[in-house]
Order: sequence, then C-alpha cells, then structure tokens
Amino acid sequence: MTDTAHSTRLAEERETTVSRLEALRREFGQVVEASVDSNSDDEHDPEGATIAYERSQVAALIDQAEQHLAEIDAAEKRIADGTYGRCVVCGRPIPDERLEARPTATTCIDHAGAAHLG
Repeated sequence: MTDTAHSTRLAEERETTVSRLEALRREFGQVVEASVDSNSDDEHDPEGATIAYERSQVAALIDQAEQHLAEIDAAEKRIADGTYGRCVVCGRPIPDERLEARPTATTCIDHAGAAHLG
C-alpha cells in the first residue's frame, strides 16, 4: 500500500471517528439532561444508578474516541516524516495487512505489546 492509500485510509478513519465522537457527545448531553430531571440521590433512586452508569459508559467511549483521534494524528505525522509503517521497537516494516486492519499501528505483530511495556 502506498502512503497515499494509507493517508486516504486514515482520513476515512478520522471522518468516522469524528462522527462517532459528535454522536457520543450528543448522547452524553442527553444523559446529563436526563439526570437533571431525575432525583439527585443516585444511591436511593432506582433510576439514578442507571443514569450514572450510562453517563460513565458514554464518557469512557468519548475518551476512547478522543484517544483514537490522537493516534490518527500521530499516524498522519509519521506519514509526513517518512516513518509510517515502521515498527517503533525493531524498525522493520509493519505488514500492510496489519496496517489495513489497524492503520494507527506503531509496531509489527511481534512487538504488538512491547511499546506499552517500556
């Protein structure tokens, strides 16, 4: 795959992630709005725990989407500086199949957990 193809794939990932993030933020707003109308005592309100759980879940999904956008930004920077598609641990090329499945990958499959260890 060429850098242009990878750039296109990352642009598609960005578009999908931005759309998802916008939807999640709307959903979070709706959950927060629902909690305003409910009993503020989550511990004793049977619906309170559900609203708190939903708010927590949506917040976690927002965090994941924001992290994915940061990974996309980093991948686009690697394309620009010529290091995209190289394992940050061993320097060998990352197989196209891996980059197709995970375009923000920074490691080859052999080192897929190593970047987080050190």
